[in-house]
Order: sequence, then C-alpha cells, then structure tokens
Amino acid sequence: ILAAVAAPKLLNTSSAATDNSLRQSLSVVRDAIELYAAQNNGALPGQSDNLQADLANYLRGGVLPNSPVGSKLNSVKYSTGTGAISGESGTASTVAGWNYNKTTGEFICNFNGATTSNSSINYDDL
Repeated sequence: ILAAVAAPKLLNTSSAATDNSLRQSLSVVRDAIELYAAQNNGALPGQSDNLQADLANYLRGGVLPNSPVGSKLNSVKYSTGTGAISGESGTASTVAGWNYNKTTGEFICNFNGATTSNSSINYDDL
C-alpha cells in the first residue's frame, strides 16, 4: 500500500525537478544575454554563431548548461528574423539543446514536447 501511494509522489517530484532545472537554466542564460547586451551598447551576443564564447565571461564555468530535456546537449541552433521561434521534436544527439534568435535575443529550450509537470505547456514555451 505504501508503494502505491509513494511512487506517484516520487515521480511527480522528479518531473517538477526537471522542469525547475530547465527554468533555472533558461533564467541564467537569459540574464547573461541581457547583461552582455547592456555592456556592449545593445549588441546581442552570438552574431558569429558562437553564443557560448560570447557569454563565457557571464556564465559560471564559462559554458552553457546542458538542456535537461530533449537532446540534453548544450549546443545551440541559431535563428534570425522577428518571428517567434519554436523547439524541435527530436531527442537525437544531432538536435541542439537550445534555440537562440540572433535578431531578437530570444533564447529557448530546443524541444517542443509537453512538460512533465503540466502537459498543456511545452518546453519551448517556458
């Protein structure tokens, strides 16, 4: 009986931890992007498709965190233009962990699956 009650609670805790980890990673990188722009006369980082190098001085350890979902990589897919960007559906190692719009500075998780804590919200909407 205890296992029937405890197992779902444990799984929900794990799901919430993954989603919170992603939110924290997004917050850290988005703050680094804003700080870079503020210190560089409004210029956004990553214009030469090397966001990680541009943000090295703004991130602990000098590297982007790995995405906790999708491909779970720290590589970046670069986008341009003024439209909204969205994540991809794959989890293969060829799919970047993050998606960054060099024109707008938008930085998202490059995975469009539903979050584990709320199936009505996708990871690329966080």
